Amino acid sequence: MLKKVFASAVFGVEASTITVEVNVDKGVGYHLVGLPDNAIKESNFRIAAALQNNGYRIPGKKIIINMSPADLRKEGSAYDLTLAIGILASTDQIKAEGLDNYLIMGELSLDGTLQPIKGALPIAVKAREEGFKGFILPSQNAKEAAIVDNLEVYGVENIGQVINYFDKGEPLEQTIIDTRKEFEKNLDFPEFDFSDVKGQEGIKRCMEIAAAGGHNIILIGPPGAGKTMLAKRLPSILPPMTLHEALETTKIHSVVGRVKDSGLMAQRPFRSPHHTISNVALVGGGSYPQPGEISMSHNGVLFLDELPEFKREVLEVMRQPLEDREVTISRAKFTVTYPSSFMLVASMNPSPSGYFNDPDSPVTSSPAEMQRYLSKVSGPLLDRIDIHIEVTPVPFEKLSDERKGETSVEIRKRVTKAREIQTKRFDDSDAVHYNAQMNVKQIRKYCVLDEDSKQLLKTAMERLNLSARAYDRILKVSRTIADLEGAETVNGSHISEAIQYRSLDREGWLG
Repeated sequence: MLKKVFASAVFGVEASTITVEVNVDKGVGYHLVGLPDNAIKESNFRIAAALQNNGYRIPGKKIIINMSPADLRKEGSAYDLTLAIGILASTDQIKAEGLDNYLIMGELSLDGTLQPIKGALPIAVKAREEGFKGFILPSQNAKEAAIVDNLEVYGVENIGQVINYFDKGEPLEQTIIDTRKEFEKNLDFPEFDFSDVKGQEGIKRCMEIAAAGGHNIILIGPPGAGKTMLAKRLPSILPPMTLHEALETTKIHSVVGRVKDSGLMAQRPFRSPHHTISNVALVGGGSYPQPGEISMSHNGVLFLDELPEFKREVLEVMRQPLEDREVTISRAKFTVTYPSSFMLVASMNPSPSGYFNDPDSPVTSSPAEMQRYLSKVSGPLLDRIDIHIEVTPVPFEKLSDERKGETSVEIRKRVTKAREIQTKRFDDSDAVHYNAQMNVKQIRKYCVLDEDSKQLLKTAMERLNLSARAYDRILKVSRTIADLEGAETVNGSHISEAIQYRSLDREGWLG
């Protein structure tokens, strides 16, 4: 007898419906076709044990299972439950009424309990698009899938519950989530606060500008100056995520199975990979494509501590995603695109010793050591970082000051107000939402300079030998500074401040 059960395969951050056709006939054998990977091929052992431990069995007949479409590769153990229910239905061990109304997925333990799966959110989105009535999956993923409205989501603990639902009509408990209420509940404030930072008022100002315009920033300073401390607090002053951004971010984290029990991510991600990271781990890809760190940072912050310690080829693969805000992985048999709209925050020592330009330190580096160290970070990559700022150690007087600094809440209010100005400005554009995303045409439109400002910028370009890309970066940053002030136009003071934030373009750093 032939029966069809439905599952889903995640490819990139999107899902495709898989029809599992189970045919039982005379003979002996178990044949699984349709490009399954090894984890799926091994499923018959898990299924056999799970069924036996729940009073059922795989009959000694010829079982042929086709996973359609047959030319799309399937991977992982999430099809165990789908295959098991298909086998039971095709051998008349359970009733199969209404089976085609549900999408069923889950990994089986040998006793029949279900283990969580990856990609529950994009699968649920696809199930709704395809018109399925409900989605049956492990209870650990139920909240994540229930974010999708107009779809009945049933989280189950073991295969027995699914069997009893279809065979005996025993009801399953539906998981219902008020998405907006869940989103607002999870909008707790981050644990790190700028009020913890002593001194560093100029650096805080830079971080505020970076947050307001979504600009990439690099912090240059000796060990112990507070670079990492400042970077970890940047998410606390970024505008709260919108519901759309939260769903986008949750979808990416769902694909790699890193969504927490709350179901919906409402905090902007902060990712800080180690400098030994590989190309694939950073940008994504692999034999079975997975999002990398830059996609896991989507709508949040990617922090690269000690930037020159990363392999140069690893850093270079970031250049295209920094510009396009998405990364495309192309292989012979597939092409997949992951979103990667993130803020890059990098830190580095000014020299191998860490104490270049520090008059109080006797430790020095030779010119050859300096050149070798700094050459690990290419000029084109630095050009894509809008703000370069030196971080100096905090003197004892400020460290011992008991007074609290300005809180992240206060800074975030100004940042949010500036972002609102930008949102209104780019209301007619789907691709641009804040100043750092402006293209050349928009820069010319919204960063109009008077003659004095032009002359000031011309002088800086000539003296610092800046590239055309650096020129655009200065204009974008100056536009953000103007937005923080609520100014309609960019003037000389905004340009002047933006020029100060190109430290690594100065003579003596890279030459």
